[in-house]
Parts: sequence; C-alpha cells; structure tokens
Amino acid sequence: MYRIGIDIGGTFTDLVLVDESGEVNFGKTPSNPEDQSIGVMVGLEMMATRVGLDIGSLLGKTERIVHGTTVATNALLERKGANLGLLTTEGHRDVLEMREGLKPERYNLRLARHPALVSRDMRFGVKERMRHTGAVEVPLDLASLDAAIDALIANKVEAVAVCYLHAYANAAHERATSSRLKERMSGVYVSLSSEVLPHIKEYERVSTTAVNAYVGPVLERYLSQLEGRLRSAGYEGPALITLSHGGVTPIDEAVRLAAGTVLSGPAGGLAGARHAGDLLKLDQMITFDMGGTSSDISLIVDGEATLSADRSVAGEKIALSSLDIVTLGAGGGSIAWASSGGLLEVGPHSAGAVPGPACYGRGGMQATVTDANVALGYLDPTNFLGGSDNLDMDAAHRALDELGVKLGVERLAAAEGIFRVVNTQMAEGIRLATVRRGVDPRRFALVGFGGAAGLHVTSPARLLDLKRVFVPRVASVLSAWGMLTTDLRYEVTRTHVGEVGELPPEEIRVLYDELEALAVGAVGKWFDGPIRAERTADMRYGEQIFEINVDLRGLDFSRDDVTAAMKSAFEARHEQLYTYALRDREPVLVNARVAAIGALAAPPTEPPIAGGAGVPAAGTRQVYLDGWVETAVFAFADLHAGQEFEGPAIVEADTTTVLLLPGDKARVTEMGWLDISVGP
Repeated sequence: MYRIGIDIGGTFTDLVLVDESGEVNFGKTPSNPEDQSIGVMVGLEMMATRVGLDIGSLLGKTERIVHGTTVATNALLERKGANLGLLTTEGHRDVLEMREGLKPERYNLRLARHPALVSRDMRFGVKERMRHTGAVEVPLDLASLDAAIDALIANKVEAVAVCYLHAYANAAHERATSSRLKERMSGVYVSLSSEVLPHIKEYERVSTTAVNAYVGPVLERYLSQLEGRLRSAGYEGPALITLSHGGVTPIDEAVRLAAGTVLSGPAGGLAGARHAGDLLKLDQMITFDMGGTSSDISLIVDGEATLSADRSVAGEKIALSSLDIVTLGAGGGSIAWASSGGLLEVGPHSAGAVPGPACYGRGGMQATVTDANVALGYLDPTNFLGGSDNLDMDAAHRALDELGVKLGVERLAAAEGIFRVVNTQMAEGIRLATVRRGVDPRRFALVGFGGAAGLHVTSPARLLDLKRVFVPRVASVLSAWGMLTTDLRYEVTRTHVGEVGELPPEEIRVLYDELEALAVGAVGKWFDGPIRAERTADMRYGEQIFEINVDLRGLDFSRDDVTAAMKSAFEARHEQLYTYALRDREPVLVNARVAAIGALAAPPTEPPIAGGAGVPAAGTRQVYLDGWVETAVFAFADLHAGQEFEGPAIVEADTTTVLLLPGDKARVTEMGWLDISVGP
C-alpha cells in the first residue's frame, strides 16, 4: 500500500509517494492557478508512471492521501473570496474598522487605511444582546434578523459571518440565526463565531469568523472538486487536509474551519522538519523553507515547534492556533526591480507559475531570483526538473540586461546583486525568528528545504555565523513529505477568566475534563486508533493585555494544588519568553484549551543508502563566484553514505540544486542527506 503527500505552492505542486518498505518517490508539476486540482491529478499520473502503474491502480493501492493547499491563502491574498455579509450585535458593526485602535505602522501618519474584509454596507446590526455571563440581556429580535437577511439576499451574498457580542458565553442566538439563514438562503455558507473562535476579544473573534466565511466557499468548491476527481480516478480512502496548527483533519472539518488552512503548506514543511530532526537526532533547529513564491522560517526548540494564536495574513487577524512561522515575500520566482532611487529590490511580487521566471520561456519578461541563478551558472538550463524541461538562458539574459540598464550595471553584476539581496533578506528573516525574540541563532542547526533553498541556504548561515546546515534528499518536497508524518488534531477552547489562585481546583478539573471529552469525542468520530489529549492555557498577569500560551502537559489535575502548579508553569514560561516572572503576583487564566490528537501511523523509515568509496563528481560547470570558477557537479542520487567533499561544488537532483561555497564541507548521512559545515 502507498501513502501520498501533496503540497500545492504558488509555482509548483509537490508530490511524495511512500511505499510499505519506506521507499520514497517524489516529483513536481507546475501548479494551475485556475484549478489546482488539475495540477494534483497531473502529478498523480506522473507518480503512477514512476512506479509502473496507471493512476487507477495506484489510487486503488493507496491507503492515505494528505494534502496541503493554498486555496484559502490565495483567496485572502488576492481578495477573491466569497461575496460576504456580516451579522453582529446592533451597535457593533464597526469592530472590523476600528480593529484595536492600532495600525501596522502606528507613527506613519500617511499610512493608508487597510480596507475591512467586509464593506460597511454589508455589515448589519441585529437587535440582541448577551451578557458576559451568558445571561440574555436582549432576546433575539426576529424582525430585525429578517430585515438583515432580506438585505443579504438582495445583495446575493454567498457566505455570512455571524458574530454576536459574548456569543462565546452563550451561543443560543448565533445558532438560532444560523437556522434562520439556512432556512431562507439555500446553500449559503454560514460561519458562527461561537464555533470558529469561542473566546473573548471581540476584534479577534469577528475578524477570524469573517475570514473563515470569506474563504470557506472557495475552499469548499475546490475540495469538493478534488474529492470528486479522486473518487472518479479510483481512490476510496481518506483525504486529509493539513491545518495551520500542523495537524490534519478530514475534508468536512477543513471546510468548516476554512481559516485554519491559510498556513496549510508551511505547516507541512515544519512538520517535515520536525520529523527530520527526529531522524537526525537534532532538537534545536531553524527551519528555512524557500519555495517559488515565498520563504518560511521557524524555530524548533527542544524538538517542539511553537504554536501561536496571534497571526495576521494579508492584513487580517486570524486568531486560530497556528504554528509560529515568519513568512517572507521572497522565493525563486521573486521579481527583481529598481526602486525610484535606483536601488535593487527583490520581491515581494512573484512571477508565480504563470508566466513564471523569464527563463521558463512562458512569456515572463522580468528578472527573478531563478533567472539570476541561471545566469550565474548555479542552475543547469539543460537539466531542469531532471531534464524534463529546458530553461531559456537567452530569456534570462534579456531580463537581466533590462534590469541592469535601470540599475546602471552589467548583466552579471545585476544577477550577483539579486543573489546577495535575497540572501540578506533570508538572514533578516532568521533574525526576526530568533534574535528579535531573544534567541541566539548560533545554537541552532539550519535545515534548508523547498525547491530554491539549496542554492541559498549556506549564505544566510554565513551572515549569521551559523556553523551547521542540513539539506534533506527530499528537500524540494519536504512539506509534502512532512504531511505524511502528522496526526489528526482537533482543538477546543473555552473562556474562563479568573485569578488562578482564586479558582477552586475542582472547577479547573471539571472545565478541562469537559473540554477533553468534547475534543476526544470529535476525533473518535474520524478513526478508532489511539487518541491523546494535550492541555494548555492562555494566561497573563492582571495588568497585561496579551496572553501567553502555557503548556500544562504533565500536570496532575487530580491534585488539590493543581492551581499552584499552573501558576508555576506560567511563571516558567513567562521567564523563558521575557526573562522575568513576578512570583508575588497571581496570574489570570483567560482561556482553557485542549487538543485531541489521533495518532496516525508514521510512514516507514526510508532504507539507508549504500556506503563505501565516494562517488566522483559527474562533471564540472563554470560557476560565477566573484569570477568564473570551474566547479565540480555531483549527482545527489549517486552519493554514498559517509562520502565527504568540499566547496565550491554543485549537488544536483531532479527537483533541487545545492550550492556549496568555498570553505563549505559536506558529509553524506546514511539517509543520503547533506550535513554541511559552513565555511568562514
């Protein structure tokens, strides 16, 4: 039986196929922005051919497909979501406009106001009111509700976000509204704040619910179409979707919690890096995922990735639990351009899959990072995607020449400038994820993956004085590979505000026991394997306005001193994050959280590669490194375990290329991965 991981990026769709022995096959196919499921099916045809089967036979022998998608992300970034309406408590329809009284650059008086996701004329106040205790202050007025629904119908709304004041404490009015909406608006997508984000903080709740409703119909259409194509092709097993918190879920749940898929692909990459760390016996890692459109950077500390509920994507707050990832608008397809002052800039705009970089020969006219890598000799234009395609060197040169004219430099200087600028951006992204959070990056190994990372990974390592870099053999598709190592996950949250020391231990026990029963029950409907529960809490000091998430795993909730143990856990976490703790102060519990995790069987470990004498270079190529240098070129697939070689060198695989600079030393691990000691 096979397992298949699929990750759709802005430029390529990555596929990984693992068989019962652990043997891994992987490949890339261009993404189709108009219908991503087409790229998926083309990729599955390609993978079937590689193992000597037709697609129906392959899918008939496949037990699990795990999929990461950018459908919701793209809909949000490009503002191509559903025609959306918002129902909220009368007098509160401007929460999306007011936000929290903040703006991204608070001292920039000329900063244009970011438009709300729902225009004001599509936001309707409904007469109703709940108290924060859950008591009904004003009953739901059906006449007021029907008047709002009449306006939604007149505006041909596809999706409705419902966010009433204090609905987290009592969801009765939101549920009644949902029933009324579905009764009067057949087929409408309804998103309730009490189901999407049932806890305090009005702006976070309404923003997250609005995003969920905005991207929900788009994601639902795509996943329905994909599921139909898979079933028609012969697949009968489960299709699981990766969510932003790194776990996977069935399609129905992904559609319900659509906002939870906006970091679907990057979450798979971080899951893959974490699994790679287990295989490499590494528990302190910086993950560096550089694809065609963007780059994602994150930290793994003591073998664990950090979760955050404070994310903004495309200017919209999404307060769902997600992996803490720093995203940069820089990748292999990032466009280089000259600013009004004549300075070289790279990104954030990307050539994407269509037309792609100029060297793809699909009509792209602007120079990109990939064009620079071709011109500098780092990429072989005759061996793109394992020789299945050729790159147009002349088109890359024309684009670089045009950029060079604007910058007042020659072609090679423009190409080298692009290479250095994007590497500096990557180094700054790593600083954002480490130094600016009080973490010394020199204590970590850098794990590079994504199709473009191999060419750039050692350069930011040099800039930050990092000494060790790993590049997996599956680097170009690590996100898709990582999705096969994840588990089912379902999270529940309940607001329960109070000073921890004043809360009765029995009240805490009942609270968490109820949440655990809900979460475990939900996962139990999906499969009958082992399920574990992880308990955490959002806590803060009384005068603070932002909470921190505190891990409560290992606490014995049956003990009478459980609240004292929660206080100690909070203090340890606060000290870890901010270097101090106020032990004479009583922390406040804000939200109780429980995640139920259904443990899916991990794919078998890939067999070790052959050892023995080192394989000589497959050839040489002229590479520009402050001048043209004859450089050894190795075939990634032919390397032997234990083999060592020094830079400058090029290591080529079908879907990625690794550049070793002078002074770098590489050793091949038993899995065929590169362990690189970075030179001075």
